[in-house]
Amino acid sequence: MSDSPQESTADVPGSDAEWREQLDDEEYEILRNQGTEARFSGEYVDHFEDGKYRCKGCGEVLFDSETKFDHGCGWPSFYAADDAKVEKREDLSHGMRRIEVVCANCESHLGHVFDDGPEPTGKRFCINSVALEFEDEE
Repeated sequence: MSDSPQESTADVPGSDAEWREQLDDEEYEILRNQGTEARFSGEYVDHFEDGKYRCKGCGEVLFDSETKFDHGCGWPSFYAADDAKVEKREDLSHGMRRIEVVCANCESHLGHVFDDGPEPTGKRFCINSVALEFEDEE
């Protein structure tokens, strides 16, 4: 696999300086400071190829393309995630009550999960494209 995210999740940056070295400014703002990319600006909003979506921070596989759907919200949406690979946390920022989704391996901010998705889960994982790297199915 050329130019793909690292296969091992063992090399997670241990310090803020290492994170800043690994990520560009936008990636750092979103993954480490819980930022959000602009609606409809992300690389994977209208991306529907077969494959896996990995964490930009550590390379962990988080989402499968089979669970991706077009919600029209402006961010990539998935109706399911690998529960062992993501953590859900209460987020009370911006005067709202939401559930934040982070990578269980490196604790990078990915986005939020809502209860307005399709069956079979009824969930919508609303994820920043910047937080992901896509790996084509081979």
